[in-house]
Amino acid sequence: MFTHICISAQDLAQSKAFYDAALAPLGVASIGQVNDRTCVYATETGKLLVMTPADGGQATFANGGTIGFEAKDAATVDAFHAAGLAAGGTDEGAQGPRPNAPGNAYGAYLRDPVGNKICAFCQLPG
Repeated sequence: MFTHICISAQDLAQSKAFYDAALAPLGVASIGQVNDRTCVYATETGKLLVMTPADGGQATFANGGTIGFEAKDAATVDAFHAAGLAAGGTDEGAQGPRPNAPGNAYGAYLRDPVGNKICAFCQLPG
């Protein structure tokens, strides 16, 4: 359905350090900075672009917006959350079961340095 998702960054180096750390446990790595305002993360199923605003204005986050990343298991969700916190993110929902989500979901939420909300989820056996 999606080709890519763009999120804003005020300080591209700071945001890149956060996403490098938080996405590494999920097996997602930066393919590099494509210009002076954009860093790209890509998998076979899509791209995440972390960008400073084109208009030069203040970076902001989407109120109510969340970007969810697939994790292979609970340990990967835990590693995502820990790595994101260590890289300057803030906790928006500690790792654990998510009884209001479909199936036997396990997830964790973070806010990046700008305030964008991201999460990692997996389905537990059973």
